[in-house]
Amino acid sequence: MPHRLSDIARALDARLEGRGDLMIDRAAEPAEADARALALAMAPEYAEGLAKGKARAAVLWEGADWRALGLEAALFVPRPRYAMAGITRALDPGPEILPGIHPSAVIHPEAEISPDAAIGPLVVIGRGARIGQGARIGPHCHIAEEAELGPGALLVSGVRLGARVRIGARFIAHPGAVVGADGFSFVTPEKSAVEAARESLGETGGAAAQSWTRIHSLGGVEIGDDVEIGANSTIDRGTIRATRIGDGTKIDNLVDIGHNVTVGRDCLLCGQVGIAGSARIGDRVVLGGQCGVSDNIFVGDDVVAGGSTKIYSNAPAGRMLLGAPAQKMVAQIELYKLLRRLPRLFAQVAELRQGVKGTAKRGEADWGP
Repeated sequence: MPHRLSDIARALDARLEGRGDLMIDRAAEPAEADARALALAMAPEYAEGLAKGKARAAVLWEGADWRALGLEAALFVPRPRYAMAGITRALDPGPEILPGIHPSAVIHPEAEISPDAAIGPLVVIGRGARIGQGARIGPHCHIAEEAELGPGALLVSGVRLGARVRIGARFIAHPGAVVGADGFSFVTPEKSAVEAARESLGETGGAAAQSWTRIHSLGGVEIGDDVEIGANSTIDRGTIRATRIGDGTKIDNLVDIGHNVTVGRDCLLCGQVGIAGSARIGDRVVLGGQCGVSDNIFVGDDVVAGGSTKIYSNAPAGRMLLGAPAQKMVAQIELYKLLRRLPRLFAQVAELRQGVKGTAKRGEADWGP
């Protein structure tokens, strides 16, 4: 739906200059903006793009001359990237889930559904499940027995919530997310080669060939308020106690969180992160794409790990990490610089060796018979 520019300015607490009555129905990059789009030109390098597009209004950098840029109105915000959150929220219609319960949904008679919840086609809700006020559940979602979904939650299509999962308010799960699958936990009748190698740091100890026996997951998953989970990410239930995710944590696509893991508040877990069983992640931890965390270790508050970092041992609070194995980011960057210089170093050593050989041969000639 279209929005008045003045309404957008009010929602963003932005300074509006020019025509507030312009109607806006989408956001666009400057060169692709038409007359109904709000161009996002938040730095001087975007000025050239404005000239190529047809925007009448734009979000501009402080000090920009919007009239000289050919605009009819402009918004100015103190932190442009933060304003993106408000702009996209205002202009995002969200998934289309009609009010009420779709006739094709299968809901157990003992489930408790808030009267204002919206439940889409082919949803299955199990015995004793509880769906909170204002929750929206997209098509093909499955909510197992005794699971609880808090108020204002949004499940986009194809989300799976396992039995006895507890989820707080304003939860968002994207297509294919699975919360509450069994953990990956297996054991052998006698000590396995894996256990022996771990104890000895490399020796199997002659462990016999054995089959794996499954350890069942009796625990659940507990998720706080304002948590978001990306497409095809998985959070396993605990073995005995629950796997826990703290308030405000955001989880990207294709993230795997193992059984018994505890993740703190306001963490950011980027795509393809893997956290092994019983690891503990503190508050405000950021793990870049493809980071790995070993089982049974602790990552302290405010740790930031760059992409592909592998954390094999406890990480102190506030540490900036990079590399495999993880180390201080500044040390890893210095090592990378040295690694890039190795070919040149080898060439220099080869030159020196040739020079030494030549000098030795001349010396032999001088001292020969």
